[in-house]
Amino acid sequence: MPLEAFGAVVLAGGRASRLGGFDKATVEVGGRTLLATALDAVLDAGEVVVVGDQVPTERPVTFVREDPRHGGPVAALLTGCDALLRRPRTVVVLAVDMPRVTARTVRRLQEAADGTDGAVLVGPDGRRQLALVLDRERLEAVRPDHEGQHGYAVHRLLAGLRLTEVPAEDEEHRDVDTFADLRDLAD
Repeated sequence: MPLEAFGAVVLAGGRASRLGGFDKATVEVGGRTLLATALDAVLDAGEVVVVGDQVPTERPVTFVREDPRHGGPVAALLTGCDALLRRPRTVVVLAVDMPRVTARTVRRLQEAADGTDGAVLVGPDGRRQLALVLDRERLEAVRPDHEGQHGYAVHRLLAGLRLTEVPAEDEEHRDVDTFADLRDLAD
């Protein structure tokens, strides 16, 4: 049975302070920008919103900025969901700095989310990653008010949801927070 159409939100608006403030979306790993790689992972999405500064892309996407600006991943996630023109049943949320997440990863998350509030990728250390599938209506049910979104912790937002944890395969859980991370991914 084919998977239902979904919306995607790519989180690309962080400060990247440990990367000297470089725009993570434009950082290259393996000759491709992190944004291009993230867009490849959500290739099957009916609509994609990128929360971050507008940069050139090979695919049509909607760019928005979170409100408040630099309000953290919860403000970005919710702003991205609000910007989806269609109202898909599920939303894939992906941090732009996870270049090992692929369309196959997204399909595994979608399959695991069936019958629950969603699914989240979990690294080998047990930490939840910013690669997840969420039921949009259930997300709305646990959403904090607008004023409470700034600095709101992702784990607090997700605490009220029944999420299936999906173990990362290979290096899917790896992200780029520092120059050392970038170097290690390039090896």
